[in-house]
Amino acid sequence: MATWAAPVRDLARQLRVDAIRMSTAAGSGHPTSALSAADLMAVLLVRHLRYDFAHPGHPNNDRLIFSKGHATPLLYSLFKAAGAISDEELMTYRRRGSLLEGHPTPRLKWVEVATGSLGQGLAIAVGVALAGKFLDRLPYRVWVLHGDSETAEGAVWEAFEHAAHYRLDNLITVLDVNRLGQRGETMAGWDVARYAQRARAFGWRTIEIDGHDPEAIDLAYAEAAAGAGSGQPAVVIAKTVKGKGVSFIENKDGWHGKSLSKEEAAKAIAELGGEASARVTVAVARPEDRRPAPRPAARPPELPRYTVGDEVATRKVYGDALRALGAARPDVVALDGEVSNSTYAEEFAKAHPERYFEMYIAEQQMLAAAVGLWSRGWTPFASTFAAFFTRAADFIRMAAISGADLRLCGSHAGVSIGEDGPSQMGLEDLALMRALHGSTVLYPCDGNQTAALVASMADREGIVYLRTTRMKTPVIYEAGEDFPIGGSRVLRSSPDDQVTLVGAGVTTHEALRAADRLASQGIRARVIDCYSVKPIDAGTLREAARATEGRVVVAEDHWPEGGLADAVLATLADPDAVRSGVTPVVRRLAVEIMPGSAKPEEQLEAAGIDARHIAEAAAALVGAPTEARPIRA
Repeated sequence: MATWAAPVRDLARQLRVDAIRMSTAAGSGHPTSALSAADLMAVLLVRHLRYDFAHPGHPNNDRLIFSKGHATPLLYSLFKAAGAISDEELMTYRRRGSLLEGHPTPRLKWVEVATGSLGQGLAIAVGVALAGKFLDRLPYRVWVLHGDSETAEGAVWEAFEHAAHYRLDNLITVLDVNRLGQRGETMAGWDVARYAQRARAFGWRTIEIDGHDPEAIDLAYAEAAAGAGSGQPAVVIAKTVKGKGVSFIENKDGWHGKSLSKEEAAKAIAELGGEASARVTVAVARPEDRRPAPRPAARPPELPRYTVGDEVATRKVYGDALRALGAARPDVVALDGEVSNSTYAEEFAKAHPERYFEMYIAEQQMLAAAVGLWSRGWTPFASTFAAFFTRAADFIRMAAISGADLRLCGSHAGVSIGEDGPSQMGLEDLALMRALHGSTVLYPCDGNQTAALVASMADREGIVYLRTTRMKTPVIYEAGEDFPIGGSRVLRSSPDDQVTLVGAGVTTHEALRAADRLASQGIRARVIDCYSVKPIDAGTLREAARATEGRVVVAEDHWPEGGLADAVLATLADPDAVRSGVTPVVRRLAVEIMPGSAKPEEQLEAAGIDARHIAEAAAALVGAPTEARPIRA
């Protein structure tokens, strides 16, 4: 046995003991999932990880991502062994106020990203490895501890494919094949050859080992790391036993996600040699002191400018503005899901190909890669059709938990896309993005407004979503005007206004046309362009409702639930608004029928969100006769 193997075995015992201690004290957790991978992580910490725990932001630290995020008893025990946290802090696991949460989040400074929703860690690691190989150009390695159960997720194989496509030989996955999932045996059980066959089919190097043999693990890691320059990512496929080291739970079904009782824990710890049997602190190897090349200084972008009265699609402006932003900001990177000639992200790709990553038709991988790039200090913009972001909803949700700063652009929103039909129409996107913690939702109506908002997105924290339109719309704002996030624009206003019309994006223009129709009937309408859906301009909306005796019509190219109208209604129902003494009566015009294929103007009319329907709804509120059909509530 190698001289280093004995201390590694001691460390593995300590990791197992600590995993049991902390989860038992918490009364919850996943100790058996930690026990299966203890040997794998002990060898990594002692022999292969290059990481300065005193400086987690060191640019050349290796990165370690626990895709099997429920194995936090193992992760936090590693941190204790490295001297990063104390035993006292370890025992605060899962308690209120503790940074040692049930699943890891970057609230703990040694954690890269939030994991726990299975099947995401490897996909995020692809983004980290992209940064290392193509942007930072540093030799840090990206290690992923991956569970066998989560390989059932399709996103895992998106990650395998993209890692091979981009030749990410700085990425090493450690697959913990412990056979048992939450409710029984996994799909492949202990068939490690099956996992290897799949990985090789995607172009990975595979190494199959006994995951409890330190010397075999060490050789496997060395072989995987030696592949730098090969153009192939590596996966170490380790056959392990769930609950390893404790005879009465080893390879036993029904123990997933269950902590041991105090009596069971005492018995297990005694079997592992007792609490005092291994008090190991590891001197982890430091990374090389190499730094990424300094980036050129950022400067204000020279945004595209459009002439009032011209027509331009806001999706085209997104591409033009992003290209300009990339020229001014060397930290900006862009990703797209094989629709860059429709989202116009191709404008950035042509101008800055070294900072553009094509994710093909793999929206989950696109979002995950964006999170990985963000974690390395880059400013990612990701774009696809608004409808297709719903495929990556869980990745966006987890990005918010990570506290990631992502800039997302959804094009082809609403029925106004026209003939393509409902499968391509983003009609749920505002609801999805508004529901995210700390998110920002923007919906511009013209070219100059879009350009200004794209520039503002770059420095905005959290998930920032920009909704763009396929059809061309008139330019109504002068170039260079300011559009602060959280603001709105009052486009028509007078002391005699009788009703407020609220729109965003395409319905802003319909509201303006509706105001003209109403004026011909002697009805004065206030028109608000609510380009910032979240945060919304509560003050302007409340003042407009007060000035028009509570009469408000909101039109949106979205399903009725969760979009612009719900944001307006929440604002007007707020106690501050109620105290103004005005009871608002809001008519919500939204897409309420399943659309088919038709021209954009026909779609807006059929959905009841065009100028005529807005004018009829407003006239009904005022009490004037309407032109035609009854108004939807």
